[in-house]
Amino acid sequence: MAEKILRTEFSEEMQRSYLNYSMSVITARAIPDARDGLKPVQRRVLYDMSELKLGHDKPHRKSARIVGDTMGKYHPHGDSSIYDTLVVLSQDFKKGMALVDGHGNFGSIEGDGAAAMRYTEARLQKFAEEVYLKDLDKTVNFVSNYDETEKEPEVLPVRVPNLLINGSEGIAVGMSTSIPPHNLGEVVDLVQAYIDNPQMTTEEMMQYLPGPDFPTGGIIANKKELAEIYETGTGKIKLRGKIEVELGRRKSDKDKLVISEIPYTMIGAGINKFLMDVAELVESRKLTDVVDISNQSSKEGIRIVLELKKDADIDKIRNILYKKTKLEDTFGVNMLAIAHGRPETLNLRGILSNYLEFQYENATRKYQALLEKELERKEIREGLIKACDVIDLIIAILRGSKNLKDARACLMHGDITNIHFRHPGFEEDARQLRFTEKQAAAILEMRLYKLIGLEILALEKEYKECLKKIARYEKILKSRKTMDQVIKDDLTQIKEEFASPRRTLIEDGKEAVYEEAPAVVQEVVFVMDRFGYCKIIDRQTYERNQEAVDQDYRYVIPCLNTDKLCIFTNTGSLHQTKLQDIPSGKLRDKGTPIDNVSRYDGSREEIVFLTCLGRLTGQMLLFATKQAMVKQVPAEEFITNNRSVVATKLQDGDQVAEIRVVGAETDVVLQTAGDMFLRFSMDEIPEMKKASRGVRGMKLAAGDELERVYFVTQEPVIQYKKKEVHLNRLKMAKRDGKGSKVRL
Repeated sequence: MAEKILRTEFSEEMQRSYLNYSMSVITARAIPDARDGLKPVQRRVLYDMSELKLGHDKPHRKSARIVGDTMGKYHPHGDSSIYDTLVVLSQDFKKGMALVDGHGNFGSIEGDGAAAMRYTEARLQKFAEEVYLKDLDKTVNFVSNYDETEKEPEVLPVRVPNLLINGSEGIAVGMSTSIPPHNLGEVVDLVQAYIDNPQMTTEEMMQYLPGPDFPTGGIIANKKELAEIYETGTGKIKLRGKIEVELGRRKSDKDKLVISEIPYTMIGAGINKFLMDVAELVESRKLTDVVDISNQSSKEGIRIVLELKKDADIDKIRNILYKKTKLEDTFGVNMLAIAHGRPETLNLRGILSNYLEFQYENATRKYQALLEKELERKEIREGLIKACDVIDLIIAILRGSKNLKDARACLMHGDITNIHFRHPGFEEDARQLRFTEKQAAAILEMRLYKLIGLEILALEKEYKECLKKIARYEKILKSRKTMDQVIKDDLTQIKEEFASPRRTLIEDGKEAVYEEAPAVVQEVVFVMDRFGYCKIIDRQTYERNQEAVDQDYRYVIPCLNTDKLCIFTNTGSLHQTKLQDIPSGKLRDKGTPIDNVSRYDGSREEIVFLTCLGRLTGQMLLFATKQAMVKQVPAEEFITNNRSVVATKLQDGDQVAEIRVVGAETDVVLQTAGDMFLRFSMDEIPEMKKASRGVRGMKLAAGDELERVYFVTQEPVIQYKKKEVHLNRLKMAKRDGKGSKVRL
C-alpha cells in the first residue's frame, strides 16, 4: 500500500496541537469541575479508596497501595502527583474539610514534607464517605478509563458545594484557579436560603456566607471588598495573622506578643521566612522593642512568641509586623471552574446555580432508581401475598410438575398441559393464574417458613411500606418543591453531623501605618573583588587604606549609602540593588557574593559595567556589542524601581562588549579581537533608547568580534600586546558608498 503523506501548514498544525494540549490540561488535569469541585486526580483517588473499601471504620491501608492502584486503573500520570494529592486531601490546615484520614507523617503546617508513601497509611474520612461517595451507583454517569479496561465516575455525587467548602488551586495553560475555603455550616445555610429565593442579591447571600473561612484562622481585613469579589469571581482578600498580648504576671516577667493564627498564605516555608524577617528587623533596629523571638508551635496550634522590652509600643510593633512581614498578605481570588465542559469564571451565584443543577439531576436519578426498585418489590410482594392466599393450589401445581419450566408456565400463563394434579378440582383455578415473571420466580424460590402466620403478617407490612415509599418517591419526582425540601433536609443532616464553628474573623481592619525613619545619609565605598565578593566599607576606612583597597579589589566605587548599585551584564540586562541591602564589613572581611544580594546570576552572565545610580545622573552611556553595534543612551533611561530590566536590545548571538560613560570626548576608537582599530567621531554615534539595537560601528571580518572601546582624550596611548599604540595618531575613518566604516 502506498504511503499517504498529508501536507499541512506548519504554523496551523502547531497552533491546533497546542490548543488541544492546552484544553486537555485545563479540563483533565488542573481545573476543578463546578459540579463536584474536584480535579480529576482528586476524584480518582477518592473513588479508588472507595473501591478498595477503605471506609472510616476500616483499617488504614498503605499509601503506596492506594497510589499504585489509582495509577494503574485511572490516572497514568505518575505516582508523585497522586501521592501529593493524597497528602493534601489529608491536611486539615489546607482543606476546609479533610477528606482523607492519614496515619503517619503527612507533613506539617510549617512546611515539613510528608514521609515516603511506603511509610504512610490512609483511609477515607467519614465526611468523604458519607457526603462525597454515597449513592454512586444511583446517580452519576460512569465512563471508560484511559485504556477502556475499567469504568470510573464522570464526577462524584458530592452533596455539598465542595468548590466553596474546600476551595481549589491550580495552574493550567494560560489560566489558573484560586478559590478560598469556606465554613460548611454557613455554606449549608446559604444553599437552603438560595433554594427558597434564587433571586437573592449578593449582599443578601452574604448575610448567610459573610466570607471565606480559612483553616488557619487569621483575620480578613477588607470586609467591604468581599461583595465585589463574590459578584465578579475575582479579587484580592487581605489576610492578617492574629496577634494577642500577654502581659507579664510578675515584675520580672516580660510582656509578650503571641501570634496564635497565621494567614493562609503563610502555610509552609512562610513561617520560617516570617521568623527570619522579624530577626532582620530586630538587627536593623526597626524593631527595637523586641528582645527575643521563638517558635513554640505544636500539634495544638501555632504559637510564635515575641518578648518585648518594658513599656514597649505594642501598636507600633503590630503595624511594623503587618507592614514589613508576611503577617499581612493577600490571597488572590479567581473562581475558575469547568462548567458545562468549558472553563468559566464563576461568581457566587454561578457556583450555587451549577451546584443545584447537579443536585437536581442526581436527586432525579436517585429517586427514579429507588422508585423502580420499590415497584419491583411491590410487584413481588403482591405475588407472594396472592400466592399465600392460594397456597394449596401452588403446592398442587408444584407436586404435579415434572420440571421448573412447567411450573413457571402454569403460574404465569395458566398452562396446565404438562401438570398432573394428584387430586382433581385444581384445574380450573390453575388456568386462571396470571403471575408476572418476577412474581413466579419469587414464588418458586419461596421457603416454607414464609407460610407461618407471623411471616405472612410481616410480608403484608413490607407491602404497605413499599406503597408508602412509592408514593413518597413519586411525589419527590413530580414536585420540585418536595425535591427542594429533600435537598434541604439532607443538608441540615450534614450540617448537624459535620459542621464546625467559624475560624477566620472578618472585619474592615485599619491600614497598618509605619513611617520609617529616614536613613542617615553617609558617604561609603562599595568594593568587590575578582571573585564576586562584595561589601560596604565606610569612607574613613577607605581613605586610610586607599592604596591597599585599590590594589586588592576589582571594583572600588565611592557613593552614598542611600544609593543603588547598577550591574550591567553581557546579556544586555541591568540588575539594581539598594546599597542598604549589601552588608557592611570590616576591611579584612571576605564579604558577600554579589549573587546573594542581587538578581545577577554569575553562572550565566558576566559583569560588563558596574557603578552607582547617583554617579550616572545626567550622564550619557556608550554601548558597544561584540557584533560592533554602538549607540549612546541617556542614563535617565535606567532610573526604575524594578530590580532587573533589559538595558539594551541584542541581535541573536550578540553580547554586550563594553559600556562607558561619555564625557567631553570627541573621538572614539573601536578595537577588535583580530587586531583591527577604527577611529571615528563621537558625533557619528546616535543617541537612542535602551530598547534599540544601535547602529553598526565598524565592518567586521568573518570570525572577528569587537573587544574594546577607547576614548582618545582619556587614553591617547595604550599598551596593546606589549606595544604602545598612539590612538590620537590613527586617522579618522571615512564613509564609503554603503555607509559602513572603512578599516585602515
